[in-house]
Amino acid sequence: MKHPARLPSRLLGVLLLAAAAPALAQSGPHLPPPPPPPPAEPPLPDWEHLSPQQRDSLVGALRQRWNDLPEQRHKMLRHAERWQNMTPEQRRKASEGMRRYENMSPQQRRQAKVLFQQMRDLPPDQRDALRDRWKSMTPEQRDAWVKAHAGNDE
Repeated sequence: MKHPARLPSRLLGVLLLAAAAPALAQSGPHLPPPPPPPPAEPPLPDWEHLSPQQRDSLVGALRQRWNDLPEQRHKMLRHAERWQNMTPEQRRKASEGMRRYENMSPQQRRQAKVLFQQMRDLPPDQRDALRDRWKSMTPEQRDAWVKAHAGNDE
């Protein structure tokens, strides 16, 4: 028969080991602590309160892009006009989507582009059905679907 008095001490031992496990797992060469994060920069004002130099810096970057990419000018102008017509919530969602896109692998970007092109003109119920179908596909099925729907955009 087990000794009931030993159960609390064994339980305490197991709990102490469990609590110490993360520290024990990290033992090894002791590395210096990471550097502190850079100090937070003060927030910048809205456009009307930027200095002329700050405005020139922002406009200069756009001017350079406009001049360097004449074949993209219509697209850039359409994007700017569409942005102006968005609500703040739509702008927030668009910004989040761009951040997600920037963090994708080239394969994921290609899939997202083809999927977006297929979904953009679908009615909401068909768009939802395609989204559900996409989520249930294996990576191989997604690759095959993308190849079948990519068209001549590549």
